[in-house]
Amino acid sequence: MRSGGCPAGSSRDVRLDPFALPLAFAAIDAAADGRVRHIELFRERLVMRRSIAGMHMAFNMPLSAFAGVAIRLNAGEGGEPPTVAVVLEHKDPGLALPLFHSTEADEAFAEWHNWSKVLGVPQLVADDEGGWREPFARMGGVRIEKVRPRRRRHSCLKRRRPSMPLRRKGGRLKADASVYRGEREIIARN
Repeated sequence: MRSGGCPAGSSRDVRLDPFALPLAFAAIDAAADGRVRHIELFRERLVMRRSIAGMHMAFNMPLSAFAGVAIRLNAGEGGEPPTVAVVLEHKDPGLALPLFHSTEADEAFAEWHNWSKVLGVPQLVADDEGGWREPFARMGGVRIEKVRPRRRRHSCLKRRRPSMPLRRKGGRLKADASVYRGEREIIARN
């Protein structure tokens, strides 16, 4: 485990690795004393420690209590470039956990996918009402998409494979098929 005094994902030097769980790190919390909360992140749960008005608290929550891993676009202020943040979202915005942020969108999308896969929570994007939704239709853990027809026309292996099996119909059972039951052997031997 490692710890750091910077907010999660604030620089390339303090990059949280989703494949190196469990992790221990500190993140900025505007409501907490000292504006810092300490987080321990495991594969199945999260422990968050913070102090508000002198009262010490520790939240031990399963990851199923979180809505998912969201991606946020933050506009740059004062001439700074816009950043993309990856956040573990909760129904209570005060419990949302920043995991990564960068000015490179490609890096953020890769981290978004990795964190979602490792933690076993869905990927989320912002919707028009200000809430969160999944970007892809799912049924349980399986994505639902339209069936795509198989295209072989422009494949580099097109000439190596015969196309005849694609035109054949599947076999059908005949109604008058012979059924041999109770016999010892159906192979004729001389």
